[in-house]
Amino acid sequence: MSHTLFQQGLRVYWEDTDAGGIVFYANYLKFFERARTEWLRSLGFEQQKLRDETGLMFVVSETSVRYLAPAKLDDWLTVTVELREAGRASMTLFQQARRGEDLLAEGQIRIGCVDSASLRPSRIPSSLLQALSPQQP
Repeated sequence: MSHTLFQQGLRVYWEDTDAGGIVFYANYLKFFERARTEWLRSLGFEQQKLRDETGLMFVVSETSVRYLAPAKLDDWLTVTVELREAGRASMTLFQQARRGEDLLAEGQIRIGCVDSASLRPSRIPSSLLQALSPQQP
């Protein structure tokens, strides 16, 4: 399963960098998180509303990131989200961070749907799974 890329632009701020003005490696995970949140929002699913209405939320269960080139203070980045697999209670996403055409970091992120009170796995809402399915012409 592979779907069209979602893209989110973001600026690198001072707080994202180390003393040398280079983006701290762990901040790419924050950039990926922001893009995933906006991706879900673009599908009509705001995370707080999902939690309030269904008691469900998404948690990261696995990450794998490759770092290829540094981003620097004031760079404009494009972060992408591509759905690779959707199961009953989890999704695997492929994400990239680019500066123009330069690939800076890429990774695979697995997110699970859990009950917010118990943190036990739960089924992804069918309405979200339908929104993730490719539309038939």
